[in-house]
Amino acid sequence: MSSTSFSQSERPIPLQRTDFKAFQDIPTRWMDVDIYGHVNNVQYLSFFDTAVNGWYVAQGLLDPVKSSEIFLVVETGCHYFAELKFPSIVSAGLKIEKLGTSSVVFRVGLFAGESSETAAHGRFVHVYVDRTSRRPIPIPDTKRLVLNRLTA
Repeated sequence: MSSTSFSQSERPIPLQRTDFKAFQDIPTRWMDVDIYGHVNNVQYLSFFDTAVNGWYVAQGLLDPVKSSEIFLVVETGCHYFAELKFPSIVSAGLKIEKLGTSSVVFRVGLFAGESSETAAHGRFVHVYVDRTSRRPIPIPDTKRLVLNRLTA
């Protein structure tokens, strides 16, 4: 079984930096840490969201305030392998596993600094929608060309 699969019967193993196409650095914050002294599990999904949307903005695919079309999260999940701490930098690796008509399936890997293996990785699914109606619409070819840079 592939290490990137989400089978219910077999636990995934950490992924490597080479499994990803682009990276976004995210500093941990004091408020991310829980009473156990590590970044709380709920923050990992926030890191996923920050990394993916930050990449969209940097690539000119999204203006969060003005775009008439936006990406909405419809599914997310995470597997944890090692603790993240404060203060540190989380390096979020991105790749696209599937580019559909109106959906984008990301694999996001979170690395503690320059670590070679993921501290966590997961699936993050966006659907491209009209901002007003919130109904799915096809991803335009111009945006699809940019998204294809991250395909696995």
